[in-house]
Amino acid sequence: MAAFARIRLVMLSSVACSILAACGADGVASPGEGVIVIPTPTPTPTPTPTPTPTPPATVTPAANCPTIAGPDQLANLGTITGPGGEWRNCGFPTRFTATTAIPKVAGVLYSLPGRVDVGTDQGAASTNNVVTLTIDPGVTIFGATGVSFLAVNRGNRIDAVGTPTQPIIFTGRGNVVGSANDQTSQLWGGVVLLGRAPVTDCDAPAATPGTVACERDTEGTSGAKYGGAQPADNSGRLSYVQIRYSGFILSADKELQGLTPSGTGSGTQLDHIQIHNSSDDGIEVFGGRVNMKHLVITGAEDDGLDTDVGYQGNIQYVIGVQRADGLVGDSMMEIDSNGNEDTTPRQRVAISNFTYIHRNNAAGNGVSILVRGGADYTFANGLIVAPGFRCIGFNSATTTQAANPALDEAGPPVFRSVSMQCNASPFRGTSGVTDAQVQAIFEGGTNNRSNYVPSLTSLFINGATETGFTPFDAKTLNAFFDTTAYVGAVRDANDTWYQGWTCNSSTANFGTTSRACSAIPTT
Repeated sequence: MAAFARIRLVMLSSVACSILAACGADGVASPGEGVIVIPTPTPTPTPTPTPTPTPPATVTPAANCPTIAGPDQLANLGTITGPGGEWRNCGFPTRFTATTAIPKVAGVLYSLPGRVDVGTDQGAASTNNVVTLTIDPGVTIFGATGVSFLAVNRGNRIDAVGTPTQPIIFTGRGNVVGSANDQTSQLWGGVVLLGRAPVTDCDAPAATPGTVACERDTEGTSGAKYGGAQPADNSGRLSYVQIRYSGFILSADKELQGLTPSGTGSGTQLDHIQIHNSSDDGIEVFGGRVNMKHLVITGAEDDGLDTDVGYQGNIQYVIGVQRADGLVGDSMMEIDSNGNEDTTPRQRVAISNFTYIHRNNAAGNGVSILVRGGADYTFANGLIVAPGFRCIGFNSATTTQAANPALDEAGPPVFRSVSMQCNASPFRGTSGVTDAQVQAIFEGGTNNRSNYVPSLTSLFINGATETGFTPFDAKTLNAFFDTTAYVGAVRDANDTWYQGWTCNSSTANFGTTSRACSAIPTT
């Protein structure tokens, strides 16, 4: 689905460019234009963020790769050179079979030779934890080939915890050697977390969803099983992490996302994570019960955040921004798929404090947020900036059906303190849902508006208008949420949770303490 959307967008963009080239920029007339004013007024230039400068080459390679605990040692693959200097390239083994720590060492980068597994699959019914891969703050790991990805198997964990000034970076080889730019993607696969929490849409037709018999194979992979009956399963922790230029196509219609939590349980901690320039979705959640906080999704070529197959969880503080050229990116959120729509456990998610900057007015889904498949969602304290596009769409009558405990059905989606800047038709209903029904559900919430005129500063920081909006107390939904006195992801200029551990591009600039996405840190 993502690949077809991108091909179509490229074709449309090419046609548009050809037309403009034929008549010239000064020859395009507005409807009703009768005279040509000479001289033509000079348009006010659109300001662009000041790029973070690339540091001079300062790195020299370590003499050797570090020795790590356990039987699975690093491979000394020589050195690799980029704009920042020269590093020792230390290759991961194809599988970590024992608990291992990856240290931050000056002059060392680590590489994935292909698929790298953390432990072996312990199965849906297992309760043990066998292998934990710990990654120190400031470590950079790159996929050496397009098919490289990291898979944390069921019954194993990852402990990748960076800091606000020393994030852990997962990226591709092109980023290291200096060939990556603001349009680059598909350099490698991504990070896949495989857990034992409940899922639906089982691979085995006779399996009961949400049980140990219900397993799935991760999209785009083979033998990467997930699913089980342990809602609180723990796949470890990712905090202060960047995942750059991911989403390599492994087979037709099969691409990995930047981050793919699959059957991941609520014992897993995911926070302060940036996904930059994924060729597919930024994050796609397949079932499970994981909660997430402080997410930054920039430049995704498909959807920013996609959730499927019975996922039940809570999400707070999300900045989502499509690329500045407005030529790629589908929905900011795509929720569930049609088919098996009354399967239980039904998808049920609450998301609060999000700011979405939607720039692609040719997005394939036709709306900035698409809800379908009978999913139950609550949207709170959100800002959607999509001035040339529709904002909210529902697909399938199961999405709007009334609450029914027998079907594990909580009722239609709920909106609390959500403000949207959309085109003249903000609401879109399809497959048994009318535009008017979508509008009635949205307007039936509290403190919602579809005539929002943003006063955001620095692209995503609340201004005077947003400060005046009445927030909803998300903690009434679940204890996971913070009670906030504001809507949107960023309260004001004093709210700096996104700074330092993120990276800057033409898509979004997160301040001088964040470094360029196109560069590898030299310290």
